[in-house]
Amino acid sequence: MTAKVVIVMPAQVLAIDIGASGGRHMLGRLADGELTLNEVYRFPNGAQARDGRLCWDADALWGHIMRGLQACKAASTLPFSVGVDTWGVDYALLDEEDKRIGDCMAYRDGRTAPMLHRIADDWLYRRTGIAKQPFNTIYQLMATPPEALAHGRRCLMMPDYFHFLLSGVKANEYTEASTGALIDVRTGLWDQEVLAAAGIPAALFPEPPVQPGTCLGRLRPQVTSEAGFTCDVVLPASHDTGSAFMAVPALDNGAVFLSSGTWSLLGVENDAPIVSEAARLAGFTNEGGYGGKIRFLRNIMGLWMLQSIRHELADRYSYVEMAEMALQGKAYAPVVDVADNRFLAPAGMTAEVRAALAESGAPPPQDLPQLLRCVHHSLAQGYADAIRALENLTDKRFTALHIVGGGSQNRTLNQWTADATGLPVYAGPVEGTALGNVIAQLIAQGHIENLSQARAMIRRDFAVQSYQPERGE
Repeated sequence: MTAKVVIVMPAQVLAIDIGASGGRHMLGRLADGELTLNEVYRFPNGAQARDGRLCWDADALWGHIMRGLQACKAASTLPFSVGVDTWGVDYALLDEEDKRIGDCMAYRDGRTAPMLHRIADDWLYRRTGIAKQPFNTIYQLMATPPEALAHGRRCLMMPDYFHFLLSGVKANEYTEASTGALIDVRTGLWDQEVLAAAGIPAALFPEPPVQPGTCLGRLRPQVTSEAGFTCDVVLPASHDTGSAFMAVPALDNGAVFLSSGTWSLLGVENDAPIVSEAARLAGFTNEGGYGGKIRFLRNIMGLWMLQSIRHELADRYSYVEMAEMALQGKAYAPVVDVADNRFLAPAGMTAEVRAALAESGAPPPQDLPQLLRCVHHSLAQGYADAIRALENLTDKRFTALHIVGGGSQNRTLNQWTADATGLPVYAGPVEGTALGNVIAQLIAQGHIENLSQARAMIRRDFAVQSYQPERGE
């Protein structure tokens, strides 16, 4: 009797990972127990000034999403499913015909300033667990012209909007919805009292948020025709930090997580929110995580500061070169507070750093290496301050810091972070956000059992560099 040969086909899923400065289509593949990640398509992104406001070009982003799908077809790398993750808080308003109303506003736009004191901060924090930031969705919707709100029939966050264009299904994914201070942090449902207090029509959110791993169905016929194939549309943790935290290959609960990109998001996964007054005053936020977890973290300005300085220098230096220059500014010690919103959208980042130093009484940096040393050390000090605050709020002592995302490639920052925190730093994987997107889809498709198994695969299959605290530099 001849034994039957069973051939197990590789599992392939597509993560569309869109950040504030660019996006990529990453194909995750699970074959013979090995998890790999390969880039299929990459594209630029950035907020644009339109009529005096900062907006995202949602139509251009959708065009890139389609071109990335077509690139999959051209390369004969057809995914079983696709999912989109983006930054938080921003959204699209749809009318009764499911057409977008106006532009998708960008979170760095300053239109929310008049709204920031109309709701009591402590009351809002106790209900939503979200730290007060001028870009929170609640303030953005409060600043939306009343006629647009009245005309709106549905509010979809940015990844929800793209999932709708892909599948035809309107759904608000939980991790993304949680970023905007509109969700009851205990129930995970839209907080009707908060919506009423903000004057936001509850009809914009007619259905409860859905969890990552939900399959919305297949690609719409028009998308299938243009892409040349069809597949499932599966929700990842569509807030990019939610996906990034999934990809942290931590071994135990003694680790702090840091998603390092345009923003630095530093924190831990908790089973329940912390909404004490001390947590609010310390600037910690409670965002929804995968599997019912709460991401308790602090938003730190992050690599946005280095990106801005680089653009002011006409992009003539790479980030590696800038990190190496920081090592040359050895005589300069002052730092700035990287949690200060003055660095959110300054007219010039270099000038703003210099102004902050001058206001603190520090001598100005004498050259570019000293300026870059200041920013790198400021970020490392910001991480150390956040970890100390986190230990006080959780009554825990942490044993390691795990960094994922593009910032994990900055060797100078990694070492100075280890020195400032006194903790070993484990850096990688670089494509943490896309990888988290991939594993959420693979779990939903039944190819990986759970998040613990996925993290074990990441530890085995992806490079992680370690940095030990040192005395001095």
